Amino acid sequence: MRTALVISPMVLALAAGLAGCDTQTDEVSRDAPIYRGIDTRLLDGDLVNFHVAMVGEDLADDVDQYAECAAAQYTLIRGYGFARHVRTNVVEEGGIWRGDAVYTISPALPRGLKTIDAEVVAAHCAENGIPMV
Repeated sequence: MRTALVISPMVLALAAGLAGCDTQTDEVSRDAPIYRGIDTRLLDGDLVNFHVAMVGEDLADDVDQYAECAAAQYTLIRGYGFARHVRTNVVEEGGIWRGDAVYTISPALPRGLKTIDAEVVAAHCAENGIPMV
C-alpha cells in the first residue's frame, strides 16, 4: 500500500522562494582585509601613537579595531593593564586605509568613557586573527 505525500501550496511557495535566495552576506562575500603593519610611537610617558595600514573595501571600522588591538598588546608589553582611547583618524587613499590613533596606557582603570581592558581586547584580537604589536 502506497501513501501519498501531500505538500501544501504554501510550503511549495516557501521552498521556491528560498531556492532563489543568495545565502551569502556582505560579511562572508567581502574579501578579507590585508593588514599592512603597525608603527608605534611613545609620545610622552603614558601617551602612545599607533599608525596602522590595511588594504580592502569599507574598512573604516576595521582600521579602528586594528589600532585598538595594537594598543591592547602594547599596553600588556609595557606591563600595564588598561588603556584609554584619545582619538583615531582614519583616511583612505589609493585603496590603502590608514589609521592614526592615540591612547594613554595605565596600570589601573583610567577615567573616561573609552577605556579598554588590555587582556580582554588582546584575547578578542587573537581569536579573530587581528595582528598586534
